Amino acid sequence: MDFQPIERPGEAFQQPVTARHLQEISRRVFGRDALSAVELGLGMYNNTYKVTVAGQDRPVVMRFAPEPARQFASERQLMRNEYATVPYLSVIAPLMPRIVAADWSHDLIGRDYLVQTLLDGVPAPERLPGYPRPLWTGFYRRLGEITRSVHDVRGPRFGPVADPRYDTWSQAVTGSLTEIAADLENAGLDGADLRKAADLAADRHDVLDEITEPRLLTGDLWTVNVMIAAEAPEPTVTGVLDLDRTWWGDPAADWTIRMAAARQDERLAFWEAYGEPDRAPAAAWRSSIYEIRHLGAVRLERHRHGHAERVRESYDAVAAVLAEID
Repeated sequence: MDFQPIERPGEAFQQPVTARHLQEISRRVFGRDALSAVELGLGMYNNTYKVTVAGQDRPVVMRFAPEPARQFASERQLMRNEYATVPYLSVIAPLMPRIVAADWSHDLIGRDYLVQTLLDGVPAPERLPGYPRPLWTGFYRRLGEITRSVHDVRGPRFGPVADPRYDTWSQAVTGSLTEIAADLENAGLDGADLRKAADLAADRHDVLDEITEPRLLTGDLWTVNVMIAAEAPEPTVTGVLDLDRTWWGDPAADWTIRMAAARQDERLAFWEAYGEPDRAPAAAWRSSIYEIRHLGAVRLERHRHGHAERVRESYDAVAAVLAEID
């Protein structure tokens, strides 16, 4: 088999699998040998390979979660969460990869893995800059449509889709902030600012509990998780992927909403399709709590990848938000 892994230092968070593992999985899932495997490098959590299998018309994608011991508690079993979300994503099914096989048994490799169909197109961060900026508005408008359709899906309780354990939204937010704080502390970082935010969320639970209906949050949908047509005259979305951080909660807490609101540029077209955000004082306070949660999760990711300076910057960012709402 022609095997092309990404070379990484031994201390890197993302640890590759071997050609033997890929071959064994190919034989288990398809009953045939893998002919080639190329590791894809856009993601920062799972390891992803494009694999050509004998007798298959198209390559498939094999994705491997980190070993369980390497996962933060606030990010545990994200791949299983993604798998559990598939039945709720029928609203965007034509854009999603199909799952060919899922294996949580760890008998071939000590990691969860998924085998999925390969989406058409190229990653949006690679192709979008090649278009004139005025054409970007159509891309962001389409992203608003996709996000709106996902947020309209209703769920049973609050929390991660695979484990919606909370009866109220305030419990879900407080629990998440506390879990991220514990992860930071277990990693040798200071989590006091996240714990302070958790205390504020608990004290003002009534504001958070104005959200009474759990809605499906994408968790991580933005340009890096979008595929667009390689040769279309304007940016055309062909697929979305890696929705492993899905939650049931307040749509305003979604990463997508945070990113859409980050700049007043072509992203304004997002709101044309999605609808205008709630700008009431209570909604603004909730959004500040959500921002701290996002910053805490980003801090963990920066630490995981060794970006010490950017970890330090996150403390100032959280302090600024806390100063506004405390």
